Amino acid sequence: MENKDYTMAEAIREAKRCLNCKVPQCRKGCPISNDIPAWIHELSMGNMGNAMSIINLRSNLPAVCGRVCAHERQCEGHCVLGKQGSHINIGKLERFVSDFDSDMSLTRESIVQKDRGRVAVIGSGPAGLTIAGELARKGVAVEIFEMEREAGGVLMFGIPEYRLPKEVVRKEIAKIEQLGVTIRCNTTVGRDLTIDDLFARGFDAIFMGTGTGKPKRLELPGGGLWGVRYALYFLRRVSLWREGYIGRDEVPVREGDKVYVVGCGNTAMDAARTAVRLGASEVTVLYHRDINSMAALRAEYDDAVTEGVRFRWNTSIKSIHDTEGILDELILNTPDGEVSVAADKVIMAVGSAPASRIVSTTEGIEVNEKGYVITRDMPYGMTTRKGVFAGGDVTDRPATVVHAMQDARRVAEGMLRYLDAVKLFDAIDKENIPSE
Repeated sequence: MENKDYTMAEAIREAKRCLNCKVPQCRKGCPISNDIPAWIHELSMGNMGNAMSIINLRSNLPAVCGRVCAHERQCEGHCVLGKQGSHINIGKLERFVSDFDSDMSLTRESIVQKDRGRVAVIGSGPAGLTIAGELARKGVAVEIFEMEREAGGVLMFGIPEYRLPKEVVRKEIAKIEQLGVTIRCNTTVGRDLTIDDLFARGFDAIFMGTGTGKPKRLELPGGGLWGVRYALYFLRRVSLWREGYIGRDEVPVREGDKVYVVGCGNTAMDAARTAVRLGASEVTVLYHRDINSMAALRAEYDDAVTEGVRFRWNTSIKSIHDTEGILDELILNTPDGEVSVAADKVIMAVGSAPASRIVSTTEGIEVNEKGYVITRDMPYGMTTRKGVFAGGDVTDRPATVVHAMQDARRVAEGMLRYLDAVKLFDAIDKENIPSE
């Protein structure tokens, strides 16, 4: 279940347990190499501003990471105290510091003069926001173009409220805007304007952080029925409803529905637990392998079980049936043979792939056989189109929010090298213009 927030006394008490190791394994386990012992030490002495400043050196979204990172596999999983069965609750401490900083308005970063170039960022998910923050701090003028009516991408419309409150996302985005970043919502690149249009507007480079919004499909008899929905679509509809953008009747799961979720990653756990919260009478996760092969965090699985989600292992759907167009039955392949079960909704959580609207409207951006954008190592993150960079899920590298941030930080370094090189050669060209 959701963790309760620390009080100040509890946070300091937990921070004092840290051994401040000379070779901190927790930092090695963090994809963005957050200097965990340093900021925990500051926290242990009550120096909240110092703790936040240290976190900000490596992370643009600490309040998000404190809630949705896979801590058990990363920082906390590497903590030496874990061998004694009691690791430092790093995620919860990071959440506490970030929330305290926002609530008290402790840190306000200076706006750096934007004289290093102009960059357009497509998408405002973890990768796009990280790129924007990194570049803005280094003197780059950044504009984000977001297709949704509100910024945040998967953070806003793909992760449930119970795991990541939307007000937390809004506060993190506001901090990035305070660095001088401009965000333009309701603008879809590939439909409203193209990559070429952005270059024509004077941008020196462009970053694609569009994620993987196109669900992968299982070809099943009955897979096209109305009652079959994809997890990304389902979670987005729930978020839109909770934010007041659509009505409850536009959310696919109704009260009393018998829901089956196909897949066993963290997105499947999000979909299953969300269905429970919507009043489904039964929620069952179907997975074609056993529990030891699931991609979901064990903590997410445990919480789902606690909330009443059922699991059927080594089980897959053979076919989906209906009566007069209304889904009502599944035929399952189980270890004991074929089984028929009553069902109202099926939610597919079997992965996703990049949409093609940008690539299809732009010359020179190559993708691999799966549709992921191909990038190079020098400068890191640049696509096969000069000046166009990509990072995050659209490149098939990251798998989590913090991994998208890790990748975006590397791409930001590549973009800075590119911007500086372009500026240098432009200056050389101007120097070589013969005087009349």
